[in-house]
Amino acid sequence: MSKLFRYLGPGFLVAVGYMDPGNWATDIAAGSQFEYQLLFIVLFSNIFAIFLQHTAIRLGIVTGLDLAEASKRYYPQKVNFVLWILAEIGIIAMDLAEVLGTAIALKLLFGIPLQWGVLITAVDVLLILFLFDKNHRILEYIVAALIVIIFVCFAIEIVLAKPIWIEVLSGFLPRQSAIFDPNMRWIAVGILGATVMPHNLYLHSNLVKKYHKDQDKSNHIKYTTIDSTLSLSIAFLVNASILILSAATFYKKGLFQVAEIEEAYLLLNPILGVGFASLLFAVALLASGQNATITGTMAGQVVMEGFLDWKVKPWVRRLITRSLAIVPAWMILHFWGEEKTMDLLIFSQVVLSLQLGFAVFPLVYFTSNKVIMGEFVNSNWLKGILWSIAIIIVLFNLSMLL
Repeated sequence: MSKLFRYLGPGFLVAVGYMDPGNWATDIAAGSQFEYQLLFIVLFSNIFAIFLQHTAIRLGIVTGLDLAEASKRYYPQKVNFVLWILAEIGIIAMDLAEVLGTAIALKLLFGIPLQWGVLITAVDVLLILFLFDKNHRILEYIVAALIVIIFVCFAIEIVLAKPIWIEVLSGFLPRQSAIFDPNMRWIAVGILGATVMPHNLYLHSNLVKKYHKDQDKSNHIKYTTIDSTLSLSIAFLVNASILILSAATFYKKGLFQVAEIEEAYLLLNPILGVGFASLLFAVALLASGQNATITGTMAGQVVMEGFLDWKVKPWVRRLITRSLAIVPAWMILHFWGEEKTMDLLIFSQVVLSLQLGFAVFPLVYFTSNKVIMGEFVNSNWLKGILWSIAIIIVLFNLSMLL
């Protein structure tokens, strides 16, 4: 346990991307519209994530390269440029969700209008990123503390909601309707994009590079995988809890079209019959937005430095990415109104899902290449699983476009 403790940290930084405000939007929509029917998408998405993050770990530890650096080294310049553009689009889409989630939380807790809240997000984590510059471990502790806050808030909410657990368990059984029902498919693709986030593959492979110089790579892979799997299991419980809470409260009360996070916030107190239910919800949302913002900025640095070899200060990178997310968010809120917030959140997660294949296929290719990985090349059974995951992701996205 003492040895494992030394490896804990990177998994938490990655896991926060799996419980960001984009997850909230897709899970609330899924629970209120389809009850527990899309829980199996949350489960399978998390299983995919565990395998893919393990693969990112192997790439970083064995080669000493993160996914962006490996792409630059092994792909032609034109391919590399396209992959960089797509990675940046994914990070902007992810950051858009954090902007909106944090702004909504500020409005719920302090009454700050959404448009002002969006502008405030330009400077909300600069202090935390300053700590990242000085002490990486402090940042990991902050992130872990925020994860605990989110987990405890939803644990209390689930106890108050009193779901029927037999019905919950039935939701983990796969359903064809997730493919053939267009409305359900749209939400399902959003869940996939919100759960298996492409920027985390770049970030995780970068965070574990520090173990590359040591000879005992097998043990490093083993313990960092345990760290990752434990962290992603917590993320799964949080995501499943959001969907279960939505189904057990809104769907059961006949509220099939809870269209906004704010609406969910206002409904929780009267439905659950306690005065603090909505407060817990808003606190967890704020913690979620701040957490994901931190790791999103870190991932943006990894992508820019890896693809372009362009090193910038975290706060500079933060302002560049956030500005590209703030402008469309503010414009949409200004011209179309706050009622479009949920649609924008779900759309951002669908964009992430569409971009996912362009990170997954290179990752699987590199780690399945004997020349690149040597004795640590993916085994045949792991190759089969990883290529199957990659193909399923692409086919699932194509099914939405057809």
